Amino acid sequence: MSEELKGNGHCETLVVDDEPTEGVSGSATAALCARAPVGLLAELTHRCPLQCAYCSNPIELERVNKELSTETWCSVMKQAGAMGILQVHLSGGEPTARKDLEQIVSAASEAGLYSNLITAAVTLNRPRLEDLAKRGLDHVQISFQDVDAENAERIGAYPGATQKKLDVARWVTELGLPLTINAPIHRQNIHNVGRYIELAVKLGAQRLEIAHVQYYGWAYLNRAALIPTYDETLKSIELVERERERLKGVLTIDMVVPDYYAKRPKPCMGGWGKGFMNITPAGKVLPCHAAETIKTLSFDNVQDRPLLDIWLNSEAFNAFRGTDWMKEPCRSCAFREIDFGGCRCQAMAITGDARNTDPACALSPYHGEMVRLAREEASRPPASFVYRNPRNAAEATKAERPLVPAE
Repeated sequence: MSEELKGNGHCETLVVDDEPTEGVSGSATAALCARAPVGLLAELTHRCPLQCAYCSNPIELERVNKELSTETWCSVMKQAGAMGILQVHLSGGEPTARKDLEQIVSAASEAGLYSNLITAAVTLNRPRLEDLAKRGLDHVQISFQDVDAENAERIGAYPGATQKKLDVARWVTELGLPLTINAPIHRQNIHNVGRYIELAVKLGAQRLEIAHVQYYGWAYLNRAALIPTYDETLKSIELVERERERLKGVLTIDMVVPDYYAKRPKPCMGGWGKGFMNITPAGKVLPCHAAETIKTLSFDNVQDRPLLDIWLNSEAFNAFRGTDWMKEPCRSCAFREIDFGGCRCQAMAITGDARNTDPACALSPYHGEMVRLAREEASRPPASFVYRNPRNAAEATKAERPLVPAE
């Protein structure tokens, strides 16, 4: 393998009829914009009992009084099904903090959506899980902060979390629901990648996601506490590749590698505005969960505009669709319709311009600096966590902490 790791990604699309749709303004004739997203990430709330320092939620957390109503979320599910979306991922924060989760799951099922509950599982009891399954919940994804209970509870700042997660995982399989284990990997648990694989097999999971932390949101703030060394990262990837072969037909292992050691960038969510959309707790519709870090963009709210209209015609979704927006070296690159220039939010965070080539790309003039930063930070003792909680969010927001590489 080369000195730097190659990123990869894929995108699927579903074509919808190019016919006039009630509530949709403007032209929908462009072939690119006539494709419905495959997936919708519904961030139902930013409330969460855990305080993980790598959370992808924005630093400025949405307050409870700004959350969408039950009726609006049910309308979102109906609109999503009508426009051809296939999957809805119910996330947060912690989605089970919503007392109306049952109604939202029912609405998703009635709309023909495949629903996936992404949960920390620490507040979920068996009767509620059984009710959700009866209402049409299709899949459960449980995050484990580590396999080692003591370290997991330190990372998530929640005592007793591991046993609660193990109990819920057992209930999921007993109820016949597919189970995914989510393993967010960073320097403080990367030594346990092999044990994560053993755990997933033991729990009867169908899928394991070895997700090296991506440095947006709280993870960007905590990068010096989280980024592993290049050698640790390489060893973890080699281990996963071996185990994938050994467990073929038993366990599907997906892996996301850290961009800071990449040579080729991953396409942003399969391509900006191409196959994915995200709705925040307050109803903003985003092309990706970190899109609000691009301050030059404005985002429509599902309370003010139909979901399909936002997908087809909004400024934010069209800002980086296709290739016309690209600067060099992306504009003339042979990979421009494969990686679409990489991540716009990472380009913004590292270079200050969302139109620049993702620094994960070896062709970016910022690439060498990004790799140097990663190696230097990983070589130092880990910084203390800035835990994800309302108090720290208020302090970080008040300080207007700039998203620039640490010196």
